[in-house]
Amino acid sequence: MIQNTSPQADNYNLWSFKPLKKLLVEKNMSKMDFIEAMGISSSTAAKMWRNEYISMKIIDDICNKFECILTDVIEHIPDGDSKENA
Repeated sequence: MIQNTSPQADNYNLWSFKPLKKLLVEKNMSKMDFIEAMGISSSTAAKMWRNEYISMKIIDDICNKFECILTDVIEHIPDGDSKENA
C-alpha cells in the first residue's frame, strides 16, 4: 500500500475557508470577483471552496489584499469535526 505523503493528504479538511466566505459576503464580492482580484486560478479557488490544501503564500496574499488576519480567512477544524464543517 502506498501512503500519500503530500501536503494535501495531511491537511485535507483540517482547515475551513468558512471565514473567507463570510468576508466575501460582507464585502459583497462574488467568487469570480475574488478570483479576479486575487489573480488565482479557478482550480485554486475550487480547492478553497472544498476546504482542500492551498499554499500558505496564497493565504498570505489574501490577508495582505484584504488587510485582515489569518482567522478572517481560515479556521481550524478540530479532529472529528471535518465532516460536519465541510
